[in-house]
Amino acid sequence: MFGGNMMELLQQAQKIKGQMQTLQDALADKRVEATSGGGMVKAVANGKQRLISLSIEPEVLKDATMAQDLIVAAVNQALQASQEMVSEEMSKVMGNLGPMGAFLKGGL
Repeated sequence: MFGGNMMELLQQAQKIKGQMQTLQDALADKRVEATSGGGMVKAVANGKQRLISLSIEPEVLKDATMAQDLIVAAVNQALQASQEMVSEEMSKVMGNLGPMGAFLKGGL
């Protein structure tokens, strides 16, 4: 199917598995930040789409509705940035795998 023998295919799969694990470990340590309300709310997420921290300026808390809106906006932006970062990193890894990477991304 891919040309070459089964042993080469298994070795390639092991290589991919190792690279993906390394990437997942690295993404857990990477951070992205987003703000809303002109910086009054700041959300930080990691590459595993987990919210790491949330900072809220005290004056935001005086208006519950505004606070909720700003928090949701900042968290959503941080999670979106995290997803984009993961996508970029995955593309780099898959691109380095040649035809196997294209197959795994659904390109073949």
